[in-house]
Amino acid sequence: MRQIILDTETTGLRVEDGNRILEIAAVEMIDRRLSSPDRHFHCYINPGRDSEEGALNVHGLTTEFLSDKPTFAQIADEFLDFVGGAEIIIHNAPFDVGYLNMELGQIGRGKFSDYVDNVIDTLVMAKDQRPGKRNNLDALCDFFDIDRSNRTLHGALIDCELLSEVYLGLTRGQDSLLIDFDPYAGNDAALAFAKSNRKPLRIVRATAEERAEHEAYLAALDKSVKGECLWRQMEKGE
Repeated sequence: MRQIILDTETTGLRVEDGNRILEIAAVEMIDRRLSSPDRHFHCYINPGRDSEEGALNVHGLTTEFLSDKPTFAQIADEFLDFVGGAEIIIHNAPFDVGYLNMELGQIGRGKFSDYVDNVIDTLVMAKDQRPGKRNNLDALCDFFDIDRSNRTLHGALIDCELLSEVYLGLTRGQDSLLIDFDPYAGNDAALAFAKSNRKPLRIVRATAEERAEHEAYLAALDKSVKGECLWRQMEKGE
C-alpha cells in the first residue's frame, strides 16, 4: 500500500483571510515503511504575501527567504504527480485540505480529492483513542515516546517524519498476524502433498539482543493500547 504523510505551512490560520501555502512536504510510506529521502516531496513556495505575525513565529519562514521560491502554480504538476492515487495521512486534515483546495481552485485544477485515493485524519484517530486528552503532534510524540528534540520550529518536512511515527503508533494494533491462516484448508490432497515434501524444521533461537528488542516492542504496544495487549495477557495466563 502506498501512503503519503502530508503537511503544509501557511501564512496564517484562516484561508478565508487570503492566506496562502508557503511550504509543502509529502513523505512516502510503502507497506508501513518509509521510503528513502529521494522519494519524498518537499518545497518552499512564494505565497505572494507576508505571513501573519503569529504564523511567522511558528514556522520562521520570512518573506525575504521565500521571495525567490516558485509559486504554487509552478510546482502543482510535480506535487500532484507525487501524491496521485495514494492514501494521504494528515494531522487535522480539514486545515491542509482546505488550503490545497483553495490553491488548486485558483489555478483551475479542481479539488485535492480529485487526485488522491482518500484522506486519513490522524487527529480524528487520536481523539477516538484518547478522548479528552491533548492530541496535537507534540502531545502524541510524547505519548508514543517519539524523539522531537530537532523540532525547534514547525516545519512541514520534520512534522511529516514525526507524524509517520505517530500514525504507526496509532495503528499498531491493526497489523494482521494471520495466526490461524491455513493455505491448505479444505484440500486434503494438497495438504498430504505438502506434508510429504516437508523437510524437518530448523530451529533458530532468538539472541539476547533480539529478545530485548521484542520485550521493548511489547512494552510499547501494551502502552499504546492501555494495558490490553493480548500477548501480555497470554503471558500472565489471563
